[in-house]
Amino acid sequence: MTGPERDPHPTEDATGPSVGQPVGEEEPTAGQPRRSGLRNPERAVRGLGAGTLSLEALVLLLAIQPIRVVGGDLGGAAIGAVVALAVAAVVLAGMMRRPWAWNAGTVLQGLLLLGGLLHWSLLGLGIIFALVWAYALHVRRVILG
Repeated sequence: MTGPERDPHPTEDATGPSVGQPVGEEEPTAGQPRRSGLRNPERAVRGLGAGTLSLEALVLLLAIQPIRVVGGDLGGAAIGAVVALAVAAVVLAGMMRRPWAWNAGTVLQGLLLLGGLLHWSLLGLGIIFALVWAYALHVRRVILG
């Protein structure tokens, strides 16, 4: 190997901060909140929420045909409800800049759980996506404080 050898445990000396520490930032002291390290934490959290809702919409639309084939009794009203939930998820994904969109996303998860009254597989999807949404809310709270 050619090249300079690096100290596996760099320390700060008189020349500046240690390797890996951003210039101009110092280690947080006790009592100071630690930064997330993200350039724009709000944008990252909005992307997480929008991605979660977009994935939910895609799964809902793709689940219609298997539910019809396997479940058998998914009527026109139930299909309309699934499509309406998918459209609402896409609209909310585009509106994640609004502070109320997170609450509306939580309501959407509750409506999907209520869709379990129409077909048992919608209850299963509702439980899965409610857990994913709860995790997204947890990440939002941790990052944004």
